[in-house]
Amino acid sequence: MSLASGLKLSFMLHGVGRGWATWRHPEAVIDGSTNIDLYAQQAKLAEKGKFDFLFVADSLQIDEKSMPQYLSRFEPATILSALAMVTEKIGLVGTFSVSYTEPFNLARQLASLDKLSGGRAGWNVVTSWLEGTAANFGHDKHLAHPDRYRLAAEFLEVARGLWDSYEPGAIVGDKEGGIFLDPSKLHTLNHAGEFLKVRGPLNIDRTPQGHPTIFQAGISNDGRDFAGRHADAIFSVLKDLQKSFEYRADLRRRAAAAGRDPDKLYVFGGMSTVVGSTREEVQRLSRERNALNPIESVLSALGQYFHDYDFSKHPLDELFPSDLKPEWLNSARGTVIEVAEVAKRENLTLRQVAERYGRPTDSFEGTPEEVADKIQHWFEAGAVDGFMLGEALPGQLKVFVEEVVPLLQKRSLFRTEYEASTLRGHLGLSEQENRYVSAAQSRSHAASA
Repeated sequence: MSLASGLKLSFMLHGVGRGWATWRHPEAVIDGSTNIDLYAQQAKLAEKGKFDFLFVADSLQIDEKSMPQYLSRFEPATILSALAMVTEKIGLVGTFSVSYTEPFNLARQLASLDKLSGGRAGWNVVTSWLEGTAANFGHDKHLAHPDRYRLAAEFLEVARGLWDSYEPGAIVGDKEGGIFLDPSKLHTLNHAGEFLKVRGPLNIDRTPQGHPTIFQAGISNDGRDFAGRHADAIFSVLKDLQKSFEYRADLRRRAAAAGRDPDKLYVFGGMSTVVGSTREEVQRLSRERNALNPIESVLSALGQYFHDYDFSKHPLDELFPSDLKPEWLNSARGTVIEVAEVAKRENLTLRQVAERYGRPTDSFEGTPEEVADKIQHWFEAGAVDGFMLGEALPGQLKVFVEEVVPLLQKRSLFRTEYEASTLRGHLGLSEQENRYVSAAQSRSHAASA
């Protein structure tokens, strides 16, 4: 099984639990989102299962309505750096916003993580869609949705330029000759663009991957274009098999149109599992999960996509509100448009929309064999390249690693050992070449032709 063609697995670290009420489960760890021991335990368990990477989501704004896992949690670069010290192979991916940070600082943080971990750093590029974030950074409002993606493209261009500041071998370290640096291999960026002005060079030399691996979660047209042009991997929401297949195919077309190899763009579908040894146990666990998602929590989950709108003020069994507010479209735009279009086309009530889009729809429930069957079906149908596992209930990661992963390995779908030491290596991606080395090689080839 080649690295590029095999099933890929990742795990989302979400501390106290997913959603608004998972914290109420008897086995939930109340301070889980700031509990290093819990994170370390889960990281080691995912590495035992040979997962490709761990993922830490993030946002930069909370209020009293935010999910418990968001209210108090570790900053991604900090917790991922800590986890680099207790793991050896598994990738370490975090969410970082281009809208509310500086490219020099973020490029330095991610390069540091890549060095610390031996080449396991990944960056989920986001533009931040919670409007209240702006006030935390001295701004009155977000940039408009299209502007945010232009900023993201420029920001990523700058970060990549900074990561190329040092060519390989720039640090000479010749003690006898008294030469520490070869200055011909250190480059100043001098970027001046629409949004950003950054001189450089970066004050950390070349990292094991060259550039950290780039992730994105694009649903809107702007987001999909960005992903097709720039991302190595994409996070998606699983709805049904056909829609997921179409989403992946669309992203692959966009990658090809941008001159990229579509086989080097991987789609990870969000998945939570409820795995039990018998049908009776599965049903019991499913009831536990559903009990932790009452309609009040479901409405809050739906409202988050809509600029944290309070849908509880509307009657549950009347038609879903049809007028799209401007602030909704400047939030999670792709999801908002999809929900509104489906609700109008199918004459759905608020309750029906909330049940469809507010409840977890990514649940793979069943015995280990049944869950493995479903994973295999989705993968072999071309709907996904891999899955992002989140715990539906405490303890489900352990069950998945011990009972589902061996079945996937036995079916030759998933690795039995790590074949690489970097995140790019796990995904079958080559080390990112330094632009100055590439340019010199091109000039040399042209001169000799």
